[in-house]
Amino acid sequence: MAPMPVSEIKIGHIDDVQELRKSKSSYIPERFIRETTERPKFDKSIVCSTKNIPVIDLSKLFTGNKDEFLNEILKLTVSCQEWGFFQVINHGIDLELLESIENVAMEFFMMPLEEKQKYPMAPGTVQGYGQAFVFSEDQKLDWCNMFALGLEPHYLRNPKLWPTHPSNFSGTVEEYSREIRKLCKNLLKYIAISLDLNEDVFEEMFGVAVQAVRMNYYPACPRPDLVLGLSPHSDGSALTVLQQGKGNSVGLQILKENSWIPVQPIPNALVINIGDTIEVVTNGRYKSVEHRAVTHKEKDRLSIVTFYAPSYEIELGPMQELVNANNPCKYRRYNHGEYSKHYVTNKLQGKKTLDFAKIKLDSEFKY
Repeated sequence: MAPMPVSEIKIGHIDDVQELRKSKSSYIPERFIRETTERPKFDKSIVCSTKNIPVIDLSKLFTGNKDEFLNEILKLTVSCQEWGFFQVINHGIDLELLESIENVAMEFFMMPLEEKQKYPMAPGTVQGYGQAFVFSEDQKLDWCNMFALGLEPHYLRNPKLWPTHPSNFSGTVEEYSREIRKLCKNLLKYIAISLDLNEDVFEEMFGVAVQAVRMNYYPACPRPDLVLGLSPHSDGSALTVLQQGKGNSVGLQILKENSWIPVQPIPNALVINIGDTIEVVTNGRYKSVEHRAVTHKEKDRLSIVTFYAPSYEIELGPMQELVNANNPCKYRRYNHGEYSKHYVTNKLQGKKTLDFAKIKLDSEFKY
C-alpha cells in the first residue's frame, strides 16, 4: 500500500501493548477501553457457537474429478454469497514456509521496543511498526501491535522499513508473498467460474495487482472484556488471506446475522475473505463482511494478513453481466487508487468506507 503521510495528523501518545503486557499490571489505559456497546461479550453461546465458516478443499479444484470440482465450486458460491469468509485446506503452500513466516514474525515482535521503533509507522500511513488507522488524539485504540509492508508493485516498497533482523526476514517474506500471490490468482479464477464468468476476468480487470502484508501481534490482556484487538471493519481489498498463528487462541470474529461468530482455526488452513472490491465488481452478489479481533486474558496471538487488490490505476465498477432489472447497479465507477486512499485515511468503522462507492437511491435522499 502506498505511503500517504498526513503531516497535520495529531495522534497523541500511544502505549505499546507489548510493553503494557510486560508490566504485568492490570491497568488498562483509557484510550484502549471501549464504549459499553462496543465491548466484546464472552458468554458461552458465542464461545461455543456451532456455526463455522465453510471449508474449501482446494485439491478438489486443482486436481479433482468433474463431480468433485463442481461440488467444491458450489461450496465456494455459498461461501461467497452467505458468509464472505471461508477457510482453504490443501492449498499447496509448503507447510514449512507457513512455519517460517510465523517464526520471522515472532522474532520481529520479540525484539526490544527500541529496535522495532527503527521502522516506525508514520501517522496517516499503513507501512511500518505501530498502529494503523489512528487519526486523532482521542480515538480509541486497538490492543494490537502491527508491522506492515507494501510488496507489489515494487514502487510501493519503502526499503527503510524492511528490517535487517531477523536476517532471513526479507527472504522469507518474499518467498511467502510469491506463494500467496499465486493462491490469490487461483482463487479469483475459481470465484469467476462460480459466477459463470470467464476464469481470467479478474486478472484482466485488475492489471498488476497490489499486494501488502501486515503482521498483527495481540498480547494477552488483563481485561479482554474491555478492549478490542482490532476494530470492526471490512477490507478494501479484492481478497484477504489470513494465516493464524499455530496453537493461538481464537481471536477472529465475523459478523453474521447480527452476531459475532468466532472463527475456529483449522491446522495448516488459511482463512480467505471477500473484500469491498469484489462486492463492488459483483454488484453485491458476493459481499464483504465485517470482522474484528478480540483478545485473551492469558494467551498472546499472532496473525499474518495479505491484502490482494487491483492496480491503483484501474477504474472499477459493477460488471455488466451482473447488473439487470432484478439487480440494478448499486455502485458507481471509481478509480481504485482513490478508493484505496479513502480507505487508509479513515479509521476502521464497520463497512462505512464502502459508502464511497455506493449509488444513493432517490428514496435514500432526505428533503
